[in-house]
This record gives sequence, C-alpha cells and structure tokens, in this order.
Amino acid sequence: MPKTGYLFTPYEAPDQSPFDRLFDIFAELITHTSGDVEEALDWFKVLDEEYHLTNEDYTLEDFIEDLKKKGYLREEIESKGKGQLSITAKTERILRKNAMEQIFGSIRKNGQGNHKSKKSGIGDEATGEFRSYQFGDALDHIAMTESLKNAQINHGIGTFRLTEQDLVVEDTHHKSQMSTVLMIDISHSMILYGEDRITPAKKVAMALAELITTSYPKDTLDVIVFGDDAWPIKIKDLPYLNVGPYHTNTVAGLELAMDILRRKRNTNKQIFMITDGKPSCLRLPDGQYYKNSNGLDAMVVEKCYNMAAQARKLHIPITTFMIAQDPYLQQFIEEFTKSNKGKAFYTGIKGLGEMIFHDYESNRKKRIN
Repeated sequence: MPKTGYLFTPYEAPDQSPFDRLFDIFAELITHTSGDVEEALDWFKVLDEEYHLTNEDYTLEDFIEDLKKKGYLREEIESKGKGQLSITAKTERILRKNAMEQIFGSIRKNGQGNHKSKKSGIGDEATGEFRSYQFGDALDHIAMTESLKNAQINHGIGTFRLTEQDLVVEDTHHKSQMSTVLMIDISHSMILYGEDRITPAKKVAMALAELITTSYPKDTLDVIVFGDDAWPIKIKDLPYLNVGPYHTNTVAGLELAMDILRRKRNTNKQIFMITDGKPSCLRLPDGQYYKNSNGLDAMVVEKCYNMAAQARKLHIPITTFMIAQDPYLQQFIEEFTKSNKGKAFYTGIKGLGEMIFHDYESNRKKRIN
C-alpha cells in the first residue's frame, strides 16, 4: 500500500512579514495534522531544511515564540511536568477564515447576512417594483418620490395634498432562514490508497461554518460525523477532525441529521453529505453492529433508500457529494437521490467547496410557500 504523504512546493508570498509568511504554512500544516502541533512542527522542520523558510534573522524558534506571544499556541503542562503545545481558540478561528478564503474566494460578509427568496415580503432588499401602501407597511418602505408624483397627478399642483391613496411602497425580498446539517464521512476509506480526502472535506466544513456564522448569522449549521455510528461535533472542533478505523454507517448519520432538523423552526432545511465510500454498516435493534464491506449489502442499501424517502416526506433535500468515482457507487447514489428527490454531485476533491457553496446558495433562495 502506498505511503500517505504531503507534497509542498516553494512559494514566496509578496509583502508579508516573516511571521505572516511562516504562519500561512503553519496553518496549512496544522490542518493536515488535525491540530497536532508537534507533528506540524516536525513537518515544518523538514520543509525548512529543504526550502530554507527561516534564516539567522528569524529562526524557527523565534516563530514558535511569536506564536505563543500572539496567542496562537499555548503550552500545557502534563502530569509529568513536561510541556505540550496546543492551538488556541484564536487559531481555530483563523483556520476557519483561511478555509473560507481558500474555498469560496471572493465571498465576503454582506451586511445583515440574510438571503433573498423569490417571494416578496418583509425584508431589506428592494425588488424595484412598487405597490399601493397597505396598513401595517413600514414607514421607511414608503417610496416618497413616487408617492409625491401620485399626489400631484391625483390632486393637481395648485394645492399640495398627500393622502393614503397616494402612497406607494417598494417591495422587498422576503428574507428566509436556512437550517443546514453537514454530514462528513470519517470512515477509514477517507485515507486509503495514499489519498488524503479528509483534509479537503474538513476544509469545506470549516469554510462553510465560517461563511454561515459571519455572512448568514440567522442561519444555523450543525456538523455531524459518521463512521460506525454518528455523532455531532462543535464547529470549534473541526480542525481536529480525523478518520478512524470505521465502516460507513450512512443510516445513522441521516437519522441524527433528521433528528436535529426536526427541532429547527426554520422553513428551509437541508442536508449536505460528503462521502467517498459505500454504506457498509448498520446498528441493529439489539445494539450490535452489522458490517459488510464486500460490495453493496442489500439490507444496508435498502435502509438508506428508506431514510432518503423519509427525509423527502419531511421536505428535507439531501445533497450528496460523492468523492469516489466507482460506477457501482454512482448507481447507488443515483437511486438514493431518486428516493429523496435531492441532488448528487460526483466530484473530485478540487471542486468540492465551490459546488457546496453553489448548492447552498441555490437551496437557500428557493420559494417559500
């Protein structure tokens, strides 16, 4: 089996201080090592020896001290008195921000952070269309220029008079909210065959979390991981996400995602699922796990289809991002998507973030009935 490794190439960033230039590299390494500072620094030393990242004026030791002083690293004293470095909440936020910039590019915070649907209603983004004033309309939505024009047409210009019948308001887009659950496959196949698939998936999760919390603060995002079972994780824990010796219990992930969304009051709800492997595990009523990694197990697959149909009845679309390209897995996802009437993308890692954001925006802008 090929060895897992990382390939880095020399890069000279313009107009950056020595600390900022090294911090970009450190942030990338700490993401790959799932928050393991010691491992990240070991990789850093290897890169430094090969590409001369530091020099006599600014050494690696200087950089580490600055990381501590600036609040990116803290030293924890273990029971044996030995200090161990770990990243701080400040670093976790930076990693999410960096992931958003890498994946979503020019996306920036947009004021109040809501989105428009195709339906007009209470909101703050004008449609460009006018209608007669109705009792209850906000006064600041009255289009004064159009209203004054109506007053002159209706009553003449000799004696100015403005009545309720002259008033018009400019329609605004209805601002809807979205509740999203992001499911991330952490089964062992995410690092099989020498290909690191969990790091890009983790970056997408961090980017989506940063995007929603900064640009769409009224929306909600819950992140769950699924292997033999499924469980929620906090946004702050995303940098530490790693795979385990797990099979793929897709059903458990869907069950938990729907349980979370049932408790949300928002009209718009959706599930994003990032996976690269076939469903291969179920939890039986007696608490035991049924596992089968050989092909597509009929019992496991049928349960997945049933869960997809159940989500459809709850008006929860599932968008699946299948990283693997195996034809038989694509066939499974096609049937799964048909059961849910959702969406499916068969993708490599490179375009994953852009497609998730495109679908997030598309789903959020649907009409609310």
